[in-house]
Amino acid sequence: MTKANAQPSAISKSIAQHLQSVRKTRGLSLDKTAQLTGVSKAMLGQIERGESSPTIATLWKIATGLACSFSSFLSGDETAPASQHADNKFANDPNVTIKTLFQFNSATQFEMFELCLTDFHEQHSSAHQIGVTEHIHVLQGKLGVLQDGQWQTYQAQEQCILRADQPHGYRDEVGETRFIVVIHYPT
Repeated sequence: MTKANAQPSAISKSIAQHLQSVRKTRGLSLDKTAQLTGVSKAMLGQIERGESSPTIATLWKIATGLACSFSSFLSGDETAPASQHADNKFANDPNVTIKTLFQFNSATQFEMFELCLTDFHEQHSSAHQIGVTEHIHVLQGKLGVLQDGQWQTYQAQEQCILRADQPHGYRDEVGETRFIVVIHYPT
């Protein structure tokens, strides 16, 4: 959570603006948004007002519940080239950095990120929309991937495809692990 007197970070502002925009465009109340996402009305209000920065897991719940891409929340300017997207650090997830390489594209139905996990961090995610897959390529380190309740380890230059429409997770096995994730949404 951001401190009461602190200015919201750029990522918090982007998330707040996009959440509010989606809600208003669809005519959704905070109550209805809470029902769709599984995130409390109070938390959604705090996020919209910039009083709270969601965890990555909470942001995924919001994106999934609203049937939005994850990347749509990370940059206020969806037309900006990927080279202009900064690394996104989440206040409540200090051991995770996400860099958007390609924002969601409705023609290809995918978005692409580079993630870095540090300090043996373990990141869990609830199920995304039905049919969503994550194509993972490990750049550096050793990545644990949780799928079907089992951990599988991948070294640098190894890949896997994760069924992301079920609970899953990632784990840094060596102190710092970088990997690429291409998220594909079904049509």
